[in-house]
Amino acid sequence: MLVLSRQRDETIMIGDDIEVTVVDIRGDKVRLGISAPKEIAVHRKEVYEAIKRENRAAAQVKPEDISGIGKVGPKPGESEPKA
Repeated sequence: MLVLSRQRDETIMIGDDIEVTVVDIRGDKVRLGISAPKEIAVHRKEVYEAIKRENRAAAQVKPEDISGIGKVGPKPGESEPKA
């Protein structure tokens, strides 16, 4: 892990396209501003991990788990029309 010291309003570059700027420092909290291209997702780590968990869970869905989705049927309490 690279560890850098920066003061307020100082920036680091990640590659050619990502800038991380120290916006504010209050006590033990640091506010960072991140400029990155739109095609690069930027998330807090806990949000990123939640997205990964949800994606893994969605990938485990079997076709039989969703077989009824999209089918139109009678509303609850109604009987099917006779042909």
